Amino acid sequence: MPFPASFTRRIKIAPSILSADFANFGAECRAIEAEGADWVHVDVMDGHFVPNITFGPATCAAIRPHIKGVMDVHLMIAPVDPYIEAFAAAGADVITAHIEAGPHIHRTLQAIRNTGKKAGLAINPGTGLDGVENLLDMLDLVCVMTVNPGFGGQSFIASQVEKVRRLRALIGERRVHIEIDGGVTPVTAPLVAAAGADVLVAGSAVFKGGSVTDPAPYGANIRAIRAAAEAAL
Repeated sequence: MPFPASFTRRIKIAPSILSADFANFGAECRAIEAEGADWVHVDVMDGHFVPNITFGPATCAAIRPHIKGVMDVHLMIAPVDPYIEAFAAAGADVITAHIEAGPHIHRTLQAIRNTGKKAGLAINPGTGLDGVENLLDMLDLVCVMTVNPGFGGQSFIASQVEKVRRLRALIGERRVHIEIDGGVTPVTAPLVAAAGADVLVAGSAVFKGGSVTDPAPYGANIRAIRAAAEAAL
């Protein structure tokens, strides 16, 4: 399924496969979608921009046939530009680059758009919104990091909620999603949903307690996060 043509601010849950069983990625992607995931989030890390190494375009290409919905690829790498075409060819629907990853983020976003993919911009907890406002008209998504990027399972940084609220005001009527990545649980989801976020990335909070042979806990976890977020709207 291509990226949805109709824009909506309804809550979307995007499990991060960083917390999945690496030996069973295809089955894990099918399982989370069957249990209610809206998007599948792929955290790409290079051991340079962030202190961890995860996946490359080959992994994205391998799991793409197992994903019916949106494959949301978050590039925590620097430089970004040399790899955009490879991730686009691997089947990404959304390609998100960090504003901190290079000096020419406008050019990076142009390159993403030129592949026909949706363009996302990620901002770290220590980054303000000053550089974001001038980019909003070429964005489909802004990813607000609510942990420092690099590892799953970190605690939510509560000071980022006000950033989300200010970002939502800046976006106004633009068709730009606000995504939250880091520490999303049924406790923190209502905070960011009330502030204006509509895409919630969750890793350990979705995958805890389940497996490819027992995926029912994935569904229970997804429903709990979604219900908590929607209750705040």
